[in-house]
Amino acid sequence: MGAPRIIVVLSIFVLVIVCVQTSSAQLSKGFYGNTCPNVEQLVRSAVELKFKQTFVTAPATLRLFFHDCFVRGCDASILLESPTSQAEKNHPDDISLAGDGFDTVIKAKEAIDKDPQCTNKISCADILALATRDVVNLAGGPFYEVELGRRDGRISTIASVQRHLPHPEFNLDQLNSMFRFNGLSQIDMIALSGAHTIGFSHCNRFSKRIYNFSPKNRIDPTLNLQYAFELRQACPIKVDPRIAINMDPITPQIFDNQYFKNLQQGKGLFTSDQVLAIDKKSKDTVDLFASNEAAFESAFIDAITKLGRVGVKTGNQGEIRFDCSRVN
Repeated sequence: MGAPRIIVVLSIFVLVIVCVQTSSAQLSKGFYGNTCPNVEQLVRSAVELKFKQTFVTAPATLRLFFHDCFVRGCDASILLESPTSQAEKNHPDDISLAGDGFDTVIKAKEAIDKDPQCTNKISCADILALATRDVVNLAGGPFYEVELGRRDGRISTIASVQRHLPHPEFNLDQLNSMFRFNGLSQIDMIALSGAHTIGFSHCNRFSKRIYNFSPKNRIDPTLNLQYAFELRQACPIKVDPRIAINMDPITPQIFDNQYFKNLQQGKGLFTSDQVLAIDKKSKDTVDLFASNEAAFESAFIDAITKLGRVGVKTGNQGEIRFDCSRVN
């Protein structure tokens, strides 16, 4: 009597594994080979034009992709608008997303739809994934193949964002827990943090570290003192806290491994940045990436490819939006 039960249980277990793997396997590098063979060139041309207009295109698009994938998966739900301001993009953690990221996807979508063979055949989620690869590469980072086949989600709510995005004050355990929830390892997390090499933030996101860290220390003792004074100059207490500050003060417009060298010198803008070089569990990886740019680039490609698989909708799930900002 026991054997049939074991067989049934094993069958169910195998079925679950197959289903999980199939979800990822449905993404492929040549997904639009027959329906829109030149989709990558169309996106690249639109992104290049936007990039030439403003460098902000690069960090804005990259951050947009990350915020999309960590909330409801990589389904372009971050692009949806709400007449009552109740979409993901209206959440306090998303409201600072630069408009140039959204505009990059819009421009790429317009370029694709001008090709009769491609009109309304490419998902906004895939356009965002391709545009992200292109801005990384245009900023001096690696070129990598992008898996395609995502479908666009139909749901976007403020409530979805809660507790799904890392905060500037996170420690290593909190960061690892959030990334692990999305199937990403500590090395993936550190590599993706390296995207801050072209990122920017606002004074109110780190002002406590330079003005009111604790009763004993007004300045965070893990922060390079000279760098802290430079940040104070750029972010006076009585000045608009939304002033943008480069997260990499050395090469802010080059996608390189300088971010990790900065961490070694106590020049991580957020607590969640600096902790990577302080905690013994992550320090060795930071040191490796700081000394070996090829190792960082390889880890980044692996990590952003895995990020692009998080919670994807494929097959008959979701839709391909005619307008990236609203459902069909």
